[in-house]
Amino acid sequence: NVCNVAKGPGGHHGSQLRAELAKQGKKLPLLGDDDRTADRNYVREFVLARDRELGKKYGVEYAEAFHYIGPAGASRVDEYVKQHAVSR
Repeated sequence: NVCNVAKGPGGHHGSQLRAELAKQGKKLPLLGDDDRTADRNYVREFVLARDRELGKKYGVEYAEAFHYIGPAGASRVDEYVKQHAVSR
């Protein structure tokens, strides 16, 4: 999540938040003192929060929920053609 800055929820959000807070004279200890630490800890605390909670349920540090996408059924177009197509 941290390495892939072009896609996904990680990116540079941690370092951006750290910089924004610095402009306001604030800081979050969680984000550390450099961009790499800020980005990594942001991902661990916020992006992976749901995976961490699910992991607790199964006695592991992190778990990813399974999302099954089954085979596609007949589309509306297929059903319409089946019901309404006529011979020439």
